[in-house]
Amino acid sequence: MSDRNDLVYLCCVSHGKMWLPDHSLPIISKYQLDKTFPTHYVIGHYDGKVVYYTNFSETCDSSQFESLRALLALPPALFNLAGKAVQLDHMQRTQGFCSYCGGKNAFDADHSAMICGSCNTVSYPRISPCIIVAVKRDEQILLAQHPRHKNGMFTVLAGFVEAGETLEACVAREVKEETGVDVTNIRYFDSQPWAFPSNLMMGFIADYAGGELSPDYEELTDARWFDVNDLPLVAPEGTIAKRLIDAVTIKR
Repeated sequence: MSDRNDLVYLCCVSHGKMWLPDHSLPIISKYQLDKTFPTHYVIGHYDGKVVYYTNFSETCDSSQFESLRALLALPPALFNLAGKAVQLDHMQRTQGFCSYCGGKNAFDADHSAMICGSCNTVSYPRISPCIIVAVKRDEQILLAQHPRHKNGMFTVLAGFVEAGETLEACVAREVKEETGVDVTNIRYFDSQPWAFPSNLMMGFIADYAGGELSPDYEELTDARWFDVNDLPLVAPEGTIAKRLIDAVTIKR
């Protein structure tokens, strides 16, 4: 019998949103988990507690589901596990049928994959590789504003990697396409799983090499060079975008 004092993290996901009573990731007893969420899966461990994933339950208040962005303040390891739950939910909603024979897939928790009931083909979560880059020019950083940023926020440039393309080539291409600027000295910085819905952000820092700033207004609302000591509203804490901006602008 489960120990009523054995506390666990619960990632309950419905259509890409998480159940966040009190606007935080719930910690409940294993006894309560077994009683209220009969179908659940272990997806990891954090701070001595097991982290579980489950689908929507009728016992959850539908008004308490929020975007994963609400959890950006979590420690990165726990945020990434919450993102894993979102990605597993997305996989089940979008990979319900086998891409080889068309048979119906079923979720296999042991492999975090979908398995075809007809031909046993295994389909893993589809993860899209993306680059994200901070471009430096002396004591300036290149920041862009996207149409989705209704609060006036600026951030670094990002884009999806194309087939047959290296990460470094993608960095150079995306910067050139979106701003008209050429870059050099492209070097890896860090990465972040980004479950919106299923991206892997790979961060880089690059130096300005030439070209006049000419934003692509089909992709961007604005793009400017900002002095490192006079920045606009930028990406929030918890994002790799903010870490890249800090790496370029904060003197150490």
